[in-house]
Amino acid sequence: MAGIRSVLEAVFGEPTEANLVDALRQDPTAWLSWGSIVAADAARIVGHVLGTRMRVGGAAAVALAPLAVRPDRQRSGVGTALVEALVAAAGKRSERLIVVLGDPDYYGRFGFIPAIEHGVHGLYDGPEFQALTLVKPGAVGLAPRGEAVYPAAFRTL
Repeated sequence: MAGIRSVLEAVFGEPTEANLVDALRQDPTAWLSWGSIVAADAARIVGHVLGTRMRVGGAAAVALAPLAVRPDRQRSGVGTALVEALVAAAGKRSERLIVVLGDPDYYGRFGFIPAIEHGVHGLYDGPEFQALTLVKPGAVGLAPRGEAVYPAAFRTL
């Protein structure tokens, strides 16, 4: 979509992230139709977040990436609303885990913690590699643990 591409290029200053979204949209094993969420005002799309299918320890999980808000709308709550919407959408679909590579201070506000604390590891290990479990205490089943494997499109970045 041209509006999403415009936001991504405005935020990242080049087309790599927009190309990633396009590649993920074309991958039926990665694309989650409910995972592409936009924020718009009356004139245009001002923000976008994407959640796609990934595997953790061989089980289904969600990769949150990218998150982008037009520079003139940053620090206005758009990014927060987008992340909260993605987390809520994943929860409604009984997803068990969301993984993100990003600022720990930002994503920590939503409950993300270092992925390793959830038993999740991968190519991006470090404090920016975080996870959020959506499994409620006492629920049947656990959040996936093990190696995080992103869709192939991420490996072309």
